[in-house]
Amino acid sequence: MYKINEIFETIQGEASYTGVPSIFLRLQGCPVGCAWCDTKQTWEVDSTYKISLDGTVEKKTDSQWWAEANAEQILELFQMRGYLAKHVVITGGEPCMFDLVPLCELLHQHGYSTQIETSGTFEIKVPEQTWVTVSPKINMRGGYEVLASAMQRANEIKHPVAMQKHVEELEALFEQTGVTPKLVYLQPISQKAKATKLAIDTCMKKNWRLSVQVHKYIGIN
Repeated sequence: MYKINEIFETIQGEASYTGVPSIFLRLQGCPVGCAWCDTKQTWEVDSTYKISLDGTVEKKTDSQWWAEANAEQILELFQMRGYLAKHVVITGGEPCMFDLVPLCELLHQHGYSTQIETSGTFEIKVPEQTWVTVSPKINMRGGYEVLASAMQRANEIKHPVAMQKHVEELEALFEQTGVTPKLVYLQPISQKAKATKLAIDTCMKKNWRLSVQVHKYIGIN
């Protein structure tokens, strides 16, 4: 059973799949504790806020309300809602607190592609076909270490930056794990000018890529 905060259809706005119509499946629960997290409503799993699965697609604002469903129920909801997108982004919270293999395999069998976005602090349990975006959360207050196995499994790294130390932490992580993925994206935190300039300058220097959270610039979810 998966704990679900919200489900919605939109355009993916970050990294390699930017511009791709996507169904976002946001899971509930995350102990990592990122200071700049923009989905803090997903951190705690409080039974007081448990609702029906339909309630997760009717949200007008961010909230702690969550539902529980299995893979078959999630697929049925996609079909009943008439979603047109065939790419499913599983995010959180921290999706890798769950075994995602049953869900992803079922979606693949029905013509969907899958992507997960994870902090890299939990073992990644997904099929080989699933695209794995690791946004490594380094030295966060939860005290979780980024796993070398997560870095090895990553199809892309997407790293939020606001200051030079964030770049240095990423470089140190590459050295520590012995893994430097071919696709590395830097994403300016909060779209601030200083952070954006740092990300651009670093991408130019290291031949990395820039992720600018397109959905925030054009004003969609």
